[in-house]
Amino acid sequence: MPTYQYRCADCGRELEVVQKFTDASLTECPSCDGSLRKVFNAVGVVFKGSGFYATDNRTKGKSAAPKPAEKAADKPAPTSTTSKEPAA
Repeated sequence: MPTYQYRCADCGRELEVVQKFTDASLTECPSCDGSLRKVFNAVGVVFKGSGFYATDNRTKGKSAAPKPAEKAADKPAPTSTTSKEPAA
């Protein structure tokens, strides 16, 4: 069960109460009968590690298929666009 923090608007007293999710919120201060309000605090989140990437949840075997290596014989020979004429 979660712990809720309350603060009295009249006397300023703070109290923590363990309640079920289905329980109604407290509205009356037990010490001065003033009105209680829930206190919401920032949640402390700490991310550790080098970072998070889209590939973190994939295994190495299921990633994109590697490209087949090109063979030197499969490549066309380079062509020259300049003409080789003897200089006069």
